Amino acid sequence: MRVVVFCHSLVSDWNHGNAHFLRGIVSELQDRGHDVTVYEPRGGWSRANLERLEGERAIRAFAERFPDLVSHQYEPERLDLERALDHADLVLVHEWNDPELVKRIGTHRGAGGRYTLLFHDTHHRAATAPDELARFDLAGYDGVLAFGEVIRQIYVDRGWASRAFTWHEAADTRVFAPHPPAADPADLVWVGNWGDDERTAELHEFLLHPARRLALRGAIHGVRYPRRARWRIWRSGLRYRGWIANHRVPEVFARHRLTVHVPRGPYVRALPGIPTIRVFEALACAIPLVCSPWDDVEGLFTPGEDFLSARDGREMTTAIHALLADPQAAAEMARHGRATVLRRHTCAARVDELLSIHERLAPVGASSMPR
Repeated sequence: MRVVVFCHSLVSDWNHGNAHFLRGIVSELQDRGHDVTVYEPRGGWSRANLERLEGERAIRAFAERFPDLVSHQYEPERLDLERALDHADLVLVHEWNDPELVKRIGTHRGAGGRYTLLFHDTHHRAATAPDELARFDLAGYDGVLAFGEVIRQIYVDRGWASRAFTWHEAADTRVFAPHPPAADPADLVWVGNWGDDERTAELHEFLLHPARRLALRGAIHGVRYPRRARWRIWRSGLRYRGWIANHRVPEVFARHRLTVHVPRGPYVRALPGIPTIRVFEALACAIPLVCSPWDDVEGLFTPGEDFLSARDGREMTTAIHALLADPQAAAEMARHGRATVLRRHTCAARVDELLSIHERLAPVGASSMPR
């Protein structure tokens, strides 16, 4: 089967979490014998920032780590859709594409394209900024892949799509797996971006204040941290380490005893049931995890067994202290969390779901089998 993907970037994960999941999906499809072609716009903000701040070495490092993942850069006004979509069986278009391109592809499909066309939404904008999503013309699309039930329901209720499917993110277990632990691990690591002030108060309450109260050793990795935030990290006793390529996160986890998950405010308030991909990746690496409040209404995990939950900063401090004081209990929880991911939340499982959706929607005579 020939699969074509239009995304913001496959190469750059600089402030761009969709790249994590997309790499795993593309790798899994390739491993099963499918032909996958990925397009990303030239000059996209994620890749442009990565090249500006980290240099060409970051692009080379990606190519060395993922030699089979190739992304074709295009100029929007010069993109030849007839050529790009020739003999396609399945086409995925991520919501972080230009609305005009989304419309052009839908028009191509509506004019007789013999492929299944799906729009993929992995952001909170459908709930928090619906006017931005309403700009997308999905008339020619066969359906929407939404990364949580609440998003799927929005598309249906607002009439944005005739069909929508819940398709959660997941861990690429080729990359995210336990590494040998360090001989003298630090206490806590946080991997995440500042978040456009969407979780400033939460990061202080659930990350920086507990670290300071417990005098923890540890590190914070991520981008877009303003100077004041970096100063507060220093005061907490943690150290700011800047950007890290996502494929290197498992080795960082192995140098620390636990991590935390602090979702952005819109996910907590408007998107119950949707964790960020960091939860899947941390559990896949079998690092003990403590989460600030999020409501797992879809039953993806078992709180208390896969991870600990904390309702406020005091409970977060207590939970972190308990895990550090009882390594055996922490290890057992980590094993349970990894088992849950391997059973239910891998990119291989999501490809199974994707191919099932394709079989359901594909034009008569089409197939999801490799060719």
